[in-house]
Amino acid sequence: MIDLSYTVAGALTGFVVGITGVGGGALMTPILVLFFGVAPTTAIATDLWFAAITKLVGARIHQRSGTVDWQVVRRLWWGSLPVALAVVAWVSLGAKVHKFDWLTAAIGIVVGITALGMLAAPKLQAAARHRRLDHPLKFKAWQPGLTITGGAVLGLCVALTSVGAGALGSIMLLYLYPLRMTPHKLVATDIVHAIPLAIAAGLGYLFAGMVNWPMLLSLLIGSVPAIVLGSLLAGKLPGRAIQIALAVVLLVTAVKLLV
Repeated sequence: MIDLSYTVAGALTGFVVGITGVGGGALMTPILVLFFGVAPTTAIATDLWFAAITKLVGARIHQRSGTVDWQVVRRLWWGSLPVALAVVAWVSLGAKVHKFDWLTAAIGIVVGITALGMLAAPKLQAAARHRRLDHPLKFKAWQPGLTITGGAVLGLCVALTSVGAGALGSIMLLYLYPLRMTPHKLVATDIVHAIPLAIAAGLGYLFAGMVNWPMLLSLLIGSVPAIVLGSLLAGKLPGRAIQIALAVVLLVTAVKLLV
C-alpha cells in the first residue's frame, strides 16, 4: 500500500515547504504529473489534501515562534476562501473537470509565472519598498483591498491547479508588505493562509471522488517529518538560495508541461 517513491517525493516537497513556505503545489503537482504519470485532476485533488495536512504540521511549529501575521492572513482569506468555495460548488455540482484537457497547460502556466516571480522577488520587493516609503499613506490605504484581491486570485489558481498558495502568495506579500514581512514571518504567514484554502479547494475534488488515498498516505509519510525538520531549520539555512534553485527547477518543469 505504501509506495516508497511517493514517500521520497513527499519528503523532498515537505522539507522545501518547511524552509521557504513555497513548493507545495508548485512542486508536488508537476512531480505527480510528469514523473509519475498521474492524471492532472487526480494530481490536483490529491495534492490539495497533501498540502493542507503537511502545512498544518508546519504551521504549528511556526505559530509557536509567534511569526504569523494574522491580520494579513485574514485579509487573504477574505479573498481566497469565497473564490475557492465557488469552484468547489462548481465541481460538486457535476462539472466534468476530468475532461478539461487544458488543465496540464494551466498548471504549466501557473508554475512558470511562479518561477519567474520567485526569481524577480527581490526586485519586486525593492520597488515596493521605495513606493511604500515615498507614498506611505496612499500605499497603506491600498493594502487591504489589494490583499483581498490577491487572495481571490490565489483562490482561483489553487482551486483549479493546486498551485499558487505558497509561491505566488509569498511574492504578493513581499510586494504588498515590503517593510512588514521578514523572511520568517513571510514563511509562517504564507503557510497558515494556505491550510484552509487547500481544504476549501479540495472539498469539491473530495466529493467528486478524485483523491487517491493510498498515494496521499505515501506522500504524507515522507512529508510530515520532513516539514517538521524544514520548519525547525527555517531561518538557519540560506532560504533565498533554495528558492532560486527551486525557481530554476520549476521553470524547466513549466516548459515540459507546456511543450
